[in-house]
Amino acid sequence: MLRSLFSGISGLRAHQTMLDVTGNNIANVNTTGFKSSQTAFQDTLSQMVKSGAAAQDGIGGSNPAQVGLGVKLAGISTSFTQGSSQLTGKSTDMMIQGDGFFVVSKGGTDFFTRAGNFDFDSTGQMVLPGEGAKVQGWMAVNGVVDTNAPLSDLKVPVGTLMQAKATQNAALAGNLPADATVGTLIERTTKAYDTEGNERTLTLGFTRTAAGWDLVASDGTATSPTTSLAFTDGELTTTAPITLGSTTPVTVAVTGLTSFAGVTSVAVASQDGYDAGELQAFSLGADGTITGTFSNSLKQVIGRMAMSSFTNPGGLEKAGGSLFATTANSGAAQIGTAGTGGRGTLTGGALEMSNVDLSSEFTSLIVAQRGFQANSRVITTSDDVLQELINLKR
Repeated sequence: MLRSLFSGISGLRAHQTMLDVTGNNIANVNTTGFKSSQTAFQDTLSQMVKSGAAAQDGIGGSNPAQVGLGVKLAGISTSFTQGSSQLTGKSTDMMIQGDGFFVVSKGGTDFFTRAGNFDFDSTGQMVLPGEGAKVQGWMAVNGVVDTNAPLSDLKVPVGTLMQAKATQNAALAGNLPADATVGTLIERTTKAYDTEGNERTLTLGFTRTAAGWDLVASDGTATSPTTSLAFTDGELTTTAPITLGSTTPVTVAVTGLTSFAGVTSVAVASQDGYDAGELQAFSLGADGTITGTFSNSLKQVIGRMAMSSFTNPGGLEKAGGSLFATTANSGAAQIGTAGTGGRGTLTGGALEMSNVDLSSEFTSLIVAQRGFQANSRVITTSDDVLQELINLKR
């Protein structure tokens, strides 16, 4: 049989694979987070007809003579170039700007994806809707995220509660009028909370004395001892804080006070307590931090998404559903946070679309078609030669 016949068959197989890969790319032109693939060919072993020889006395050297035996698939590589951005406005849609992958868990196995079209299930778990894979990250404890802890499922359930925090510290700021008459009383009030979130009113009374001002604090049930505030050239010389109550004591800092004539601006600058609140909305930061907005008008960190990077992303295996799995050649997943360790940042309300270039894919279709056609012509020509050989004997 003619060697050209088998070379043509190998060419048909190789270009058929090229058509399959190109067709798959075109089919996924609108798939979120899809990464296109490209084929590479290489020649097979060549049959030695005549080996090369070195030059000898009176005889020149000769090159080897070989006949190729066809083509084979060298590999199918995945292109991880950035896909275009599509704005959706949906708070659970997330896009990676740069390198890296989201980490999801399916059936107890970790997978990796560039598709950020996440949603919530009935239990509040953040998942990929088509696959049900659960997004991985770190849940916050009282607003604090420990990124050194093991990964866990990210949950943002409706009705998430922010626990109440008792008021422990308060701070005063502003000016007490130095030209006020002795006996002048100035009162300021602020809200304070106990450990159960019950609200109480903290009243601060400033009384003008010949030496300065006296401060008395009360929450309706307890009253602090009188604290004398002395000023020199308008600056406070008494810096010790006052403490009110014993069950849930509040330390009031007074270092922000001044006393100059003509201005009354004393006020409670801050207090660190708050009542309980229920989750109403959330937002995503560029570092993957999920921040919740609660009914008590406060914001608190709920969790943080994990991201991964690889020494060789091209070694990842496509596992279906826009998911990738690690292989021996991809290297282990390097887990971290967005914006660190070469991992990209995140954008909320947007998705990364497929990186398929239709103009390039249609060109590849033509190349594959012509390659297939040319190899089929080799087969028909080889068949004609065999037919002529058979016709020699009639």
